[in-house]
Parts: sequence; C-alpha cells; structure tokens
Amino acid sequence: MKAIVVNGPHDMRIEDVERPSVRKDDDVLIRVRAVGVCGSDMHILHGDNPFVSYPRVMGHEVVGEVAGFGSAVTGLDVGDHVVVEPITYGDNSYAVRRGMPNVSEDLKVNGVHVDGGEQEYLVVRHRQVHRIDKRVPWTTAVLAEPYTIAGNSTMRGHVGAGDTVLVQGAGPIGIAVLRIARAKGASVMVSDVVDDKLDFALANGAERVVNTVRENLVDAVSEWTNGEMANIVIDAACLPQTFQASFDLASVAGTIVVLGMNTTPVGIPQKPIMAKQLTVVGSRLQAFQFDPIIHMMESGLIGDDGLVTHVFDYKDAQKAFDLLDAHPEQVKKLVLTFGA
Repeated sequence: MKAIVVNGPHDMRIEDVERPSVRKDDDVLIRVRAVGVCGSDMHILHGDNPFVSYPRVMGHEVVGEVAGFGSAVTGLDVGDHVVVEPITYGDNSYAVRRGMPNVSEDLKVNGVHVDGGEQEYLVVRHRQVHRIDKRVPWTTAVLAEPYTIAGNSTMRGHVGAGDTVLVQGAGPIGIAVLRIARAKGASVMVSDVVDDKLDFALANGAERVVNTVRENLVDAVSEWTNGEMANIVIDAACLPQTFQASFDLASVAGTIVVLGMNTTPVGIPQKPIMAKQLTVVGSRLQAFQFDPIIHMMESGLIGDDGLVTHVFDYKDAQKAFDLLDAHPEQVKKLVLTFGA
C-alpha cells in the first residue's frame, strides 16, 4: 500500500509500505478516506517538533471505513464510517485516574510518536474508534478532531450560557473554539491581526472582532463587556504576548485557557492572579470529547461551513504542503483524501 513518509526534515516521499493487519483482539483495521493537515504536521516536516522521531507517517485528523477487527471488538461492522481518536495511553497513571488521559506520562499520539493516518490503511485500538453517520461527508467528518480540541478547551474553561469569551487567534482552532463556545450559549469576541480571518469569525457567530494592529484589545474588551472584562480568555494564538495579555483581559473570577507550547518565558506578576482570583488552566489535545462532538456534527449543530478550503488527493501531498509553506494565509483547513 501507499504511505506518505517523512524520512527527516524536508524529506517527504510517497512510498510502498507493508499493509498493516489485525494482530490483537482489540485491533481495528481502518481504510483511510481523509486526513486533515494541521500546523503541527508542518512542524514535523520542517524538523521543528521535539516529540517526533523519523521516519514518520504523519496525520492525526483521520477518518475512514472499518475494514476488519479483532475478536474482542463489539459494536462495529465492516464498512462503518469512523473517526479515529489519535491518542493511546495506559490505564495506571495519575492523569488517567484524574480523568485526564490526554496528559498521561505514557501518552502516544498517532502521527507524532507512532505512525498516523497518511496511508491507505491504519490499525488502531478499538477505544480509538468512534462511529459517525455515513451521511456526514468525509471532508466534514475529518474536522471532528480539531473540534475536540475546542471541546476540551471550552470544557477546561467551564464555558457556559451567558459567559463572555475572548478567543485570541482566528485560525482553524480559534474558529472551532468560537463555534463550540457559541453552541454552549456564550457570547464570543475574537481577536487577530488578519482582517479576512476576522471577517470569517464574524460570519461564524462572533459578536465582536478586533484587529489588534488597529485597536487596543484591553479597551475593546472593556467596552464590549461594560467594564467587566472577559469571563474566559482562550489563547488560540499561542504566542508569548497573547498569553501575557490574557491576565489583563480576564475578568474578576475569570479563567485563562492556555493552548500554546511556546517555551519563551514571560513576566507575569502575582497581583492580578491573586486580586482577581484567576484560574489558569492548560488544555492539551482532548479527553472524552469525541462522542459529544460527533453528536453535534451529526445533528448539524457544527460542520464545515467554509472551514475546509483545500482538498488534495494524497498523491499530490507535496503540492499541498508546498501551498501551506508558500501561502498559509490562503488556507483555513487542508484535507488529503485517499480514494474518498
């Protein structure tokens, strides 16, 4: 079968590899149909991801059809359409006992620590497989994983009806956070530095958008909330300056949700955290978000709605990644298809 293999930084090839097979009782063989391309994939391709080892088949936003399974698997039939949860972990760590398997010490992510979905067939554990209605198009179903990131971050921020939420960053994850927060009944402001992205945020339910090149964000949030400031600040821009700014943007008793992995230190005084009694939480990947997100997708509450802007056959993967390198501003979400 064919697989897109990254052998090292800037070295991606389509290669013939051995087709995987069901070996364990809880294995599920997936015929891959579509894979979403994420910014983290670009870091792998460029050699900037500290967690990856080469050679590696990328792809953690994966959908496909069930092609086979082990004897212990129940509730699935060959031909079912499924979304793949891209994380595996053991059952004994403190994180798992706390209901946070997404940060377990033995966490492995498909497409990073182990091979992912940019290949014609993939074997995963049964608990990684989530069935989805066949009426949901592949290029929409593939958005389930990015939406789970939004589901987890809004859960970590306890976003609910009547809350005011500031989303910093109007990229694909920022838009997904916007949609999920709106679905949970919150009012949402979105900030960015690109007008086209902000226009898209407005079209997707943002109550107010702010281009921080032209407007002071603290003043804009204060005006929007009548001086209260944002109850929840979700930093989907993931820059040192947006993280630091979050402490001035959050309301009293507010929550700051951190999605970034930047290692640059920033200076944060203790006083605003104490005086406002702020809660600062990290949000990594997702925990138990696939089923509710798929239900929302099947019901039509969330979907594509213009988020997927480019679709390439996997044979044109180099052309797809070249586009992301040369013109990232043109792409919201790019999807590779495998016979879909």
